Amino acid sequence: MGSWSATILRALDAQGVPSEPLARRAGIDPQALQDPDARVPRAALTRLWRLAVEATGDPCFGLTATRYVAQTTFHALGYAVLASSTLKEAFERIVRYRRLIGDIIEMRLSAHGDRYRLIIDVSAPPGVPNEAVDAVAAVFVQQARILRGERDFSPLSVELQRPQPSDPAPFRKLFRVPVRFAQPANVLEFARADLEQRLPAGNAELARQNDEVLVRYLARLDSGRVANRVQQALLDALPDGAPSKQAIARQLGMSPRSLQRHLGEEGTSFKALLNEARVTLARNYIEEGRLSVTDIAFVLGFADTSAFSRAFKRWTRLSPSAYAKSGARR
Repeated sequence: MGSWSATILRALDAQGVPSEPLARRAGIDPQALQDPDARVPRAALTRLWRLAVEATGDPCFGLTATRYVAQTTFHALGYAVLASSTLKEAFERIVRYRRLIGDIIEMRLSAHGDRYRLIIDVSAPPGVPNEAVDAVAAVFVQQARILRGERDFSPLSVELQRPQPSDPAPFRKLFRVPVRFAQPANVLEFARADLEQRLPAGNAELARQNDEVLVRYLARLDSGRVANRVQQALLDALPDGAPSKQAIARQLGMSPRSLQRHLGEEGTSFKALLNEARVTLARNYIEEGRLSVTDIAFVLGFADTSAFSRAFKRWTRLSPSAYAKSGARR
């Protein structure tokens, strides 16, 4: 994606550093970044981060660059995040569509007692610049502040693998908690209550609409990935009832066995993709309040309401009725 490259160039220009020569040195055509679908090779983006640090003399340039991230920087993801009902849902969206933020960085969000741990994993692709990780961590915190409407909102703790910069003050200023450097992993911890609290601006219908835009956009960017094509097919088909693997395979012009083999090679399965689509739509339908639980169960292809309720409780730890009451009460 060219989103980070364009953001870096805006940050450089704002600091009075001519961005175009640095972009060309990194092997990036600045004019090409005007195309929202522009792709930038990983090596070129890594060079641009490092050239930006050298040119500005700012070892915390990753934090600086995030000032120039807008809600439209990562296509419809910004709007989907804004429409999320909780910070947990917003973070899960960022994790789910992380390829829009950085397709070489893995992210995971998991609950641990009264906390949530957000892990930014750069172990698989060697050579990810520190600035890229700094920027991703900052984006999560800044989005949380926007959604909560609280400029002082902060995580409980921040741990980064990068070495401590000569002046760590910008990290303390942005995250508003002590930051531990040279740690085994990149981890941000948040209070569970903060992430699960309902947000006043949450809008399940808008969130779902933007989810649909994102799935189609990613499928267009990477039409060769079978998982993306399956996601799009499921998104189109689920409102009329859950389609079978055979039906989706036929729609994609392959046999069910071939479909499963391709998905296995991409690290997923038809069942996993179907469950992911179901849980997203189930939450949105319940929050909208337009369909009964029986109707939702039918739409999502469950045999009966009891089967849907059991599945929903596995996904969210709440029954559909408790989930709906929780949202209404808050």
